[in-house]
Amino acid sequence: MHLKMDLQFFAGEKTEKATPKKRLDERKKGKVAKSQDINTALLLLFCFTTLFLFGGFILEHMTGIYQRTFIEFIDWELTEFTVQQILNSATIEAVKMLAPIMLIAIIAGVASNLLQVGFLFTTEPLKFDLKKIDPIQGAKRIFSIRALVELLKSLLKIACIGTITFSVIWLYKDEMLMTAFTNAENALAFFARVTSIMAFAAIIALLLLAVFDYAYQRFDFEKNMRMSKQDIKDEYKNVEGDPLIKSKIKEKQRQIATRRMMSEVPNADVVITNPTHYAVAIKYDEEKASAPYILAKGTDQTALKIKEIAKANDIITVENRPLARGLYRATEIGDIIPEEFFQAVAEVLAYVYRLEKKA
Repeated sequence: MHLKMDLQFFAGEKTEKATPKKRLDERKKGKVAKSQDINTALLLLFCFTTLFLFGGFILEHMTGIYQRTFIEFIDWELTEFTVQQILNSATIEAVKMLAPIMLIAIIAGVASNLLQVGFLFTTEPLKFDLKKIDPIQGAKRIFSIRALVELLKSLLKIACIGTITFSVIWLYKDEMLMTAFTNAENALAFFARVTSIMAFAAIIALLLLAVFDYAYQRFDFEKNMRMSKQDIKDEYKNVEGDPLIKSKIKEKQRQIATRRMMSEVPNADVVITNPTHYAVAIKYDEEKASAPYILAKGTDQTALKIKEIAKANDIITVENRPLARGLYRATEIGDIIPEEFFQAVAEVLAYVYRLEKKA
């Protein structure tokens, strides 16, 4: 009994790699190996690069808004129409400034997902599931090893970004203090340059962390996807069908084929027998085939049944052991007899035709 329990335990242990079918099923549900850190890092990289490239364009539009506000709008009479016009103008300028960044952000988000999982569209994660609001399952997720790993990752990211930010500020601390003695334009250019350095240094650090995070996500995904030997057997049964049911279906098909074969025996010209173990029914019809062909064949009980039907329908039975065995092994039902049996079968048919002529 202990041995049986041990075997059941090992059969239920998830030690096997996931099958292609399970991978496809899980993918349809939206379960794939993906690192959110890669999405974040690429999004920041693309957005800050766009901000760096289009900084002059954004500054020009922002300056234009201020100039128009203090030169033109300040003299307007405050009415419902003028307020609406000011808001429309400000909205259009804001869209012009933010459009490149928003467009690049969308492209970065799509690209980062395509890079990791390829094209995937599914609504499965949006479906209502009571397990998602189950407090017990929620507690298990909160106090799981995965949650601990995510906490450590978050602390590591905060530490890295904090260290980089502090290092850059410390590196430029003297110049930062000197901005009190320069004009606004130079101070703004300095802070923009320092901010860009901090941003790109932090993004590079996030990209490096994201690579390790993706490797961990792949490992964790493969671990959770593992299957037990029993899971693989159950999947095979679902895909291929239960072996017991399949054997019953095959048996039913054999019975149908046997009945159909037996219904052709009365049309045979001759039945060649072993005499006890083999029986082969042969028909020669010039309109259907250029040579004699097999109507039915069988061994043991099937052979006995063929002989009984032949006797009941006055079909001549000829005993020829080598020929019966050879035809049974070399042909299938409906096949024309092979060339090496032509002579022997012709002699049998000639004998049958002579008997029929005498009768």
